[in-house]
Amino acid sequence: QVQLVESGGGLVQAGGSLRLSCAASGRIFSSNVMGWHRQAPGKQRELVAVMTSGGNLNYADSVKGRFTISRDNAKNTVYLQMNSLKPEDTAVYYCNARYFRPGYAPDDYWGQGTQVTVSS
Repeated sequence: QVQLVESGGGLVQAGGSLRLSCAASGRIFSSNVMGWHRQAPGKQRELVAVMTSGGNLNYADSVKGRFTISRDNAKNTVYLQMNSLKPEDTAVYYCNARYFRPGYAPDDYWGQGTQVTVSS
């Protein structure tokens, strides 16, 4: 099993910044994708940004140029630096880790979620 512990959410004014962190522990495999998804009230969960263990990145169009994902593989931790925040960024942000093992379907793990609220 893998545990994901998130931190860094909160309340910020529009134009402000927040940094989210997610630390993974447990049975971790080196081939993986870690990242962030978010879910706003009444909406489906959506991908925000993900990063593979090899360094490949993928961002939602709505956050490109404002958010930056990074990771420290030695610490099994992924970060999301969020700048120029907008009220529409308000959501619960979930850390996700997907691990790949030869011969098995990928394993998905989720954090408990951290609330990000951006006031106008």
